[in-house]
This record gives sequence, structure tokens and C-alpha cells, in this order.
Amino acid sequence: MVRIKNSARKSVGGKAPRKSLVAIAAKKCLPGQVVNKPNRTRPGMTALRQIRKYQQSVDLLIPKLPFMRLVRELAQDFCICGEKIRFQSSAIMALQEASEAYLTKLFEDTNLCAMHAKRVTIKPKDMQLARRIRGDSNMDVDKIGLTLQQQRRQRQFLNNN
Repeated sequence: MVRIKNSARKSVGGKAPRKSLVAIAAKKCLPGQVVNKPNRTRPGMTALRQIRKYQQSVDLLIPKLPFMRLVRELAQDFCICGEKIRFQSSAIMALQEASEAYLTKLFEDTNLCAMHAKRVTIKPKDMQLARRIRGDSNMDVDKIGLTLQQQRRQRQFLNNN
């Protein structure tokens, strides 16, 4: 195997290599000072901080406008008539409060199911088990999707005739 001397190559473009935080901090301080490394958060600490933040807050977690669009779309799917349905803002806020409370409690139960299985990661089967224990099993997503498709077909049939 022949050895070749590596010579300096000219950069053709692309991103420059990232400088370390210690090197950046060393440029800012005087020549005689000792440079301390910036604090690094341990794995999981940021997640715990976010959990505490959201547990203490009373704000809504789902943005209002996307939730409003979702409610209007679902209402249009359930309505056979071609009219546009109107909602009071307080009604949509009540729906959002109730749905966020339901989802929060469902995720708490799902997390308990995952912990019972000696896992940290939640899986779909945990959520299915939590819903089955709560008695929510009668609300199958597949059945709702099927009825929505049937209603759309019925509405299209009525509009064509």
C-alpha cells in the first residue's frame, strides 16, 4: 500500500466546521482568565422542566384557530344539509376545554399502562388498553371514519339529484 502525503485542499463550499462553545468563550475573555465550560443540561432534564411548566400553566395547549377549523370541518361532515354551520366562540372554547381535559387524562392513563408494562415509551396498545378500561371502547376510530364517508357520499348523492 502506497502512502500519499495529505496536502491542504481548498474548500469548494458547503458549511464551515462548527466551533466549540469553549473556543468561542475563550475569544471573549482576557488572556489570563480561566475559561469555564457552559452548563450542559443532562438528558431528560429539559423534558422534566417542560412537564413542570405545562402542569403549572392553565393555558390551552392546542392552538385556538386550528382547533376551530377542525370543529367546523367535523360539523360540516356530520351535517347533511349544505348550509354553513355557525358556532358561538364560547361553545368552541367549551369544546376545546373538554377535549383537552379528556386527552390529558387519557395520556395520563396511557402512561400508567406503559409504566405497568415496565416501559417508559407509550405505545398504541397502551392507549387502547386505557380506553378499554375506561369504557371508551365503543368509540372506534374506524367506525367514525366509515360513518363520515357514508355521510359524504349521501350528501354528494343529494346534491347531484
